Amino acid sequence: MVEGTARGVTVVLLRHGPAEERDPTRWPDDRERPLSSKGRAQTQKAAAGLVELLERVDRLASGPAVRSQRTAELLGRALRPPRRVELWPELDLDGPAPRVLARLRRELRVRQTAVLVGHDPVLAELVGLALTGEGAAVARLTKAGAAAIEFPASVGPGSGRLLWLLTRKQLAGLGD
Repeated sequence: MVEGTARGVTVVLLRHGPAEERDPTRWPDDRERPLSSKGRAQTQKAAAGLVELLERVDRLASGPAVRSQRTAELLGRALRPPRRVELWPELDLDGPAPRVLARLRRELRVRQTAVLVGHDPVLAELVGLALTGEGAAVARLTKAGAAAIEFPASVGPGSGRLLWLLTRKQLAGLGD
């Protein structure tokens, strides 16, 4: 189980599930590219496994891209109780990681757990920023893979510690 510490908060970063292949003819704006049919099924399995790890989720947020929103919705429906998805523009395709961390610092309270659904490289940079204070990617999240970071005292650059980093297949195995 993943839960915020008595004083701190936990942030789970979930990369969007496998999407349709890039096709500027079908999706001139790449933000509109959806999850593939197979990607939806794989993401549902990963979401079921993630639910097994999470004792509770206080906040569920997604970037504006369709594939991120659908991934978050699949997770939101799997949670007990189900959660509505908040739209965070900071989690957009090219959103800077420091802005995401700043919003977390402003909005999360002690003992809360938040799940953020977005894209690489933003999520990978956010892991680096949280753990080392630098925005360099220190971990790679697979599609529908996730990482949990605990902030024991306060949310800020370099103040987090990695609890776990799991691939989509590892998460799916937890839900079986």
